[in-house]
Amino acid sequence: MSSNKVNIFDTTLRDGEQVPGCKLNTKEKIELALALEDLGVDIIEAGFPISSPGDFESVEKISKVIKNASVCGLSRAVLNDIEVAAAALKYAKHPRIHTGIGTSDYHIKGKFNSNREDILLRAVQCVKWAKNFVDDVEFYAEDAGRTDNEYLARVIEAVIKAGATVVNIPDTTGYCLPNQYGEKIAYLMNNVSNIDKAIISCHCHNDLGLATANSIEGVINGARQIECTINGLGERAGNTSLEEVVMVLKQHKDLGFYTNVNTKELNPMSRRVSDVMRMPVQPNKAIVGANAFSHSSGIHQDGFLKSAITYEIIDPVEVGADTSKIVLTARSGRSALAFRFKNLGYDFNRNDVDVLYEKFLQVADSKKEVGDADLHQLAKQHETIEA
Repeated sequence: MSSNKVNIFDTTLRDGEQVPGCKLNTKEKIELALALEDLGVDIIEAGFPISSPGDFESVEKISKVIKNASVCGLSRAVLNDIEVAAAALKYAKHPRIHTGIGTSDYHIKGKFNSNREDILLRAVQCVKWAKNFVDDVEFYAEDAGRTDNEYLARVIEAVIKAGATVVNIPDTTGYCLPNQYGEKIAYLMNNVSNIDKAIISCHCHNDLGLATANSIEGVINGARQIECTINGLGERAGNTSLEEVVMVLKQHKDLGFYTNVNTKELNPMSRRVSDVMRMPVQPNKAIVGANAFSHSSGIHQDGFLKSAITYEIIDPVEVGADTSKIVLTARSGRSALAFRFKNLGYDFNRNDVDVLYEKFLQVADSKKEVGDADLHQLAKQHETIEA
């Protein structure tokens, strides 16, 4: 389906919850689901209903409160899985069943002890089962990243014919290079005769740190849905980071794509997920890390203070972050020191700053960061001497 809109499929409550220590109870899941809807995501994967009574309850209760986003339940290519998912989704205004099976030879032989023809039949069958319960059926070809393209195209064409409205092309192991993943999506666009009847979805893992790049490359080549999580949470090294793909598409307007995500809520949502799931965000994390808008190098600080765009491509306000930070370290310069003193209410001239800078360096060499208390002390000492 051709469109410039990229649907955001959030799986924080399902794939993100698979991170050890990040288990959520039903109340927490409902809280985050409502926040995700407010954020503007299009689809919320609420859980894997067959996996436990708690997950079933969570999907069911989330289905009752979500008004605009689609609510999705995961299943295997097993009739009972699909029936249970359908039961959990019965109250959803926009229900989606997400079902599928592994399509790479690694999965076909090593996991299922089967063959390609049998897997193709099972793929079609699971979509037909799901279609008996909901109109919106997403099929996942697990380990599509390592699946032979010709065979993958046969599977995708068959499941669309069976009624799949979305076809998920996961790079389950995070193996693909961006050009390889993009070429895979392009191959499907060009070799699946009924591809115009479904949306192609990217579900990329970050084992080699390429999940965001692969997802963007997928969109460039025809995909119109990205499956992602807040803060990039997920199995092993994590999933595609929601905040990253949303801002890549927003910053690169030349690509011509957009999402419905309210970017000013990205940092508040990141902190909320971090708190509820008890999983800290690494300081240098793109968009939402504590250091994402911090500057400590003297060269960077001087350029930033003259014109923010020299070292910041995103206005922190645009993503709901605090204002940019000038962090004082032994690498900082006079302009940064003068800026921080001015923010604290001191009006020092250039000669004052030159004198203070030498004393500042002595302090900076003895600690990792010079804080406001240190600056007040330096200022008082200087004013005493000058008096």
